[in-house]
Amino acid sequence: MSFWTAVVLIVMISAIAGVMRSRKGGNSQIRHQGDDAHSEANALPSHREKELESEVVSLRERVKVLERIATDPARRTAEEIEKLRDE
Repeated sequence: MSFWTAVVLIVMISAIAGVMRSRKGGNSQIRHQGDDAHSEANALPSHREKELESEVVSLRERVKVLERIATDPARRTAEEIEKLRDE
């Protein structure tokens, strides 16, 4: 086996090992460091997360109203809409 054949084989083995490692999720040491940083960032909710949570709550309330409108008889719904218009 010549020197250049050995070099080519080593490069091929390294490339195949790199592809297999990336398919399995990468280097576990790097992944754990990233998880620690990610968990610290998620420990305290940010302003944006609080804003999104309040928006979700308001949207859920709106969906409840829409579901009630969709499932109630038309006459009762019309009466409630008229009451809201009067206010």
